[in-house]
Formats: sequence, structure tokens, C-alpha cells
Amino acid sequence: MDAIVLLKEDHKTVEKLFKQFEKAGEDAYAEKRKLVDQIIEELTAHTYIEEEIFYPTVRAEAPEVSEHVLESIEEHHVVVWMLSELKNLDPRDERFDAKVTVLMENVRHHVEEEENEWFPEVRKAMGRNRLQELSDQMAKAKGKAPDEPLAVPSAKQ
Repeated sequence: MDAIVLLKEDHKTVEKLFKQFEKAGEDAYAEKRKLVDQIIEELTAHTYIEEEIFYPTVRAEAPEVSEHVLESIEEHHVVVWMLSELKNLDPRDERFDAKVTVLMENVRHHVEEEENEWFPEVRKAMGRNRLQELSDQMAKAKGKAPDEPLAVPSAKQ
């Protein structure tokens, strides 16, 4: 597995959780809480490994996508703050579903840009072997990812 495949697998995992949330009944508060907790965990770990390993390496080795990386970090900033708000928000709160919907819209936009606009450029610039090395580092770092969304570097920027 290479770094881009690893990130795309994360994207699929989160999209699956989004779809489950969208299918949950209006009053399925316990199910929604459980799904949002999983979404928070997945996205926090994902943003952490992107910001700590993938993005800095990509900026150094594929500088032509630096602007995309900077935009992605700003998108992360918005997402991790939303995750932190959702972490303690009661699913019965009238804003809960709306906040999750906006989160999903932001993440889906972010994923589309990464996968369609600049991951292909990264793959071309870095090559399979380098991306495989990076994947190993990212997989190890995932285990060290914080539980708290606001501990992700972009939260502080």
C-alpha cells in the first residue's frame, strides 16, 4: 500500500460512516452519537497523519502542489473545530444534524479536491517506492494520533 492508497482508504471509511449517518432515523440519537464519535476518531487521526507526515513531504518533494496543500490545511482547520464542537454536542440539540451535514459537505469537498486535483500530481512527482515508504511512516503515526481534534496542528493556525 502506498500513502495515497492509505489516505483514499481513510476517505472511504469516513464516507461509509457519513452514509450511515444519513440513513439513521431522525430520532436515532444513540446511533448518531456513536457514528459521530467514530467520525471524530477517524478524521482526527487522518488529519493528523496528513499534517504531520504527508503534507510536509509533499510540499518538499512535489512543490507544484504547495498551494493545494495550504488550502487543505485551512480546510482541516475548519473541520477539526467542527469535530471539537460535535464531540460534546448532544445529538438531541437542534444544531447537531445541521452541524454534521456541514461537516460532511466540507469533508466531501476536501476529498474530491485531493483525490481528483492533486493526488495524481503527487503520484507522478514522488513515484510508487517513495509513496510506499511514506505509507509505512503514516501507518505508524496513526497509532500516535491524538484523540482530541484540537490537538491536530491546523487547529492552532
